[in-house]
Amino acid sequence: MARSSTGFVTALTAGALAVVGFLAYQASASAPADLGTSKPSASSSTSSSASPKKKADPKALPAQSGKGERVVYALEADRVWLVGGNGKVQRTYEVTPGTVDPAPGKYTVNSRSGAIPGTDGTPVEHVVRFASANGVVVGFSAAVDGSTPEPDPTKQTGGIRESRADGNAMWEFATFGRVVVVVP
Repeated sequence: MARSSTGFVTALTAGALAVVGFLAYQASASAPADLGTSKPSASSSTSSSASPKKKADPKALPAQSGKGERVVYALEADRVWLVGGNGKVQRTYEVTPGTVDPAPGKYTVNSRSGAIPGTDGTPVEHVVRFASANGVVVGFSAAVDGSTPEPDPTKQTGGIRESRADGNAMWEFATFGRVVVVVP
């Protein structure tokens, strides 16, 4: 009995090795010819390591976002950072943008309102305005009911919605003249 079991296991192992070998051959036959060669890098900071690159921390303050006390708003990440004078992030959070975005650049807080109707008709509080784009005023605000719905794509709205807690933090931090840096 032991002999026939051993022969069976040997046959299975040989079959498995044959299948793995065949699959390895297929993979190597379909691989690009330059797979193992190094390519010139686009920049000197690019690594030629074969290990996967680490994704950037989505909460990390974007490079080239200025210096000093400022609000940083990243358009693609839909995220805000409140940065103190020491360059340290005091708070970061996600926002829900309106349908109109400001162009990347440096702005200052030019208007504030405690409580008003938003451009979408929703009652909002702690409105901090800093830009205008396509004739639409752009600023941060929090809905009084705490909602952050996606804006109606058929309307031009410049309200960047925050939670009420984040809106309170923005209100305290972003006084008149505070720098707001918008990055892509």
